[in-house]
Amino acid sequence: MIVLHADAMAYQTAYVLPTTNSIIAKKSLNSLSFVFFFRFFYIAGYTLFMKSADKASKADCNSPSSPVKRDFQMRIDQQGRWYHEGGLIKRIELVKLFANVLSVDETGQHWLSTPVEFGKIEVEDAPFIITALTSAGERKDRVIMASDNLGRDYTVGPNTRLFFKDQASKDAALADSRPYLRLPTGLVARLSRPVWYELADLADDEDDKGLPGLWSSGIFFALQ
Repeated sequence: MIVLHADAMAYQTAYVLPTTNSIIAKKSLNSLSFVFFFRFFYIAGYTLFMKSADKASKADCNSPSSPVKRDFQMRIDQQGRWYHEGGLIKRIELVKLFANVLSVDETGQHWLSTPVEFGKIEVEDAPFIITALTSAGERKDRVIMASDNLGRDYTVGPNTRLFFKDQASKDAALADSRPYLRLPTGLVARLSRPVWYELADLADDEDDKGLPGLWSSGIFFALQ
């Protein structure tokens, strides 16, 4: 026998036969979201039209004393997924447009900025994830190319350097050091675990301290 709680039945009825007020509220919420995205994408598109993507990502909105004019209510989680008002942004082209106007200041605060508005954005770890890499050559002749979760490619070397950041944990046994790439824009991308393992397998040299590592574009990177 299946017994439905009265509240559950009421919920089902409300779902099947929504009230006029609920329909209006839902339409209003969708309208607000549409207005936000339309306004921001229009301005962001203008920015990209007037400047190159690199210059746009370096827009000067990073001064801590500058007033925050907009509350975008946006967040990037540890997996590089973007959210607006708690909802996942699923369209990759929209995420790419936001990424082109993303910057970070000297305190580590991330910003979305256009010529007329800007605001903070929460980034849980790194805004981008390195999902693939290719390697050509060996030892000092090696060149490594890395691709992020937005399909952009980077050459690991003088302008895109590998570095490690310690991750604190309440359990010392779980603490680790994660690998990242510092991108030419000043933003960072974290290497996914499979990519990190693949990179570690390429190690074919060591530094003067005996630490294993590898070369890319004439730069030696210790894997520590």
